Amino acid sequence: MDQRSGQKRAVEFLYPPIDPFDQRVMDMGDGHRVYVEQCGRPDGIPVLVLHGGPGGGCSPAMRRYFDPSVYRIVLFDQRGCGRSQPHASVENNTTWHLVNDIEVLRQKLGIDRFIVFGGSWGATLALIYAISHPDHVSQLVLRGVFLMTKAELDWFYGGGAGAFYPDLWARFVSPIPEDERHDLIRAYHRRLFSGNLMEETRFGRVWANWENALASVHHDGQLGESPGDYARAFSRLENHYFQNAGFLQGDGWILREKHRIRHLPATIVQGRFDMICPPISAHKLAQDWPKCNLRMVPLAGHALSEPGISEALVRTMDALRP
Repeated sequence: MDQRSGQKRAVEFLYPPIDPFDQRVMDMGDGHRVYVEQCGRPDGIPVLVLHGGPGGGCSPAMRRYFDPSVYRIVLFDQRGCGRSQPHASVENNTTWHLVNDIEVLRQKLGIDRFIVFGGSWGATLALIYAISHPDHVSQLVLRGVFLMTKAELDWFYGGGAGAFYPDLWARFVSPIPEDERHDLIRAYHRRLFSGNLMEETRFGRVWANWENALASVHHDGQLGESPGDYARAFSRLENHYFQNAGFLQGDGWILREKHRIRHLPATIVQGRFDMICPPISAHKLAQDWPKCNLRMVPLAGHALSEPGISEALVRTMDALRP
């Protein structure tokens, strides 16, 4: 199946486009203003959608996994990205700020408990929020699990994934001097935060392109060029979080704290050939979790738009309807 036919099949599983019934900006009181939107049924089952990155931002396509006659769909652009301001800022921007933002959002919207739906970094944030506030989560739906561990970062930025895409890895590594290539996250950090807008944008594009190129199992070898403003924000935020190991209390924190959410039902949708977030993390997470259902999708990679991933997510959300 080529990429275009795969995208066509993926669309067939999704609900038609729906417009928000509520759009607002919430001032978090520390210099950040967070964009929030709601769509679907105002009195429906609340589902919180967490985008990836960090720094990816929400898109209209993210609304289409939910029956709008059933769900009250809540999305927000996390600090520094999308329509949130200040753009590309890492000041007062940590995992724990985001967890607090979700709580502020939940309280202002008058929601007691969410279904929390997130993929990649969105799955990471969903798990951290649930561990921190288990009483306000009714269900977890996760895709492309990322546990913010050193092993995962070493895989993607230390040559593991590069062994499968050596041509693209060479493009990612080549702008960095050889004596800095032992720590590419740190090397890119110097350039993404250099204070030179042109340099930050140029290196932001290279950083973002490396990830984008490996998102789909149907990748054809061509590197798309991300818009400069988006690429800079995405790359600065992602690098900032990775440079700081997600601001967690030690490597492997999520698995150590999983006991706090073992009582919650969860579904994991994982691409078998996910090069960005390999399936080993989803497998480890699902172990010793009685109410967790791991759905491994064959011939699928990381992207939300992969046809098998889209189908599994829509079926999951449809199965949760009353």
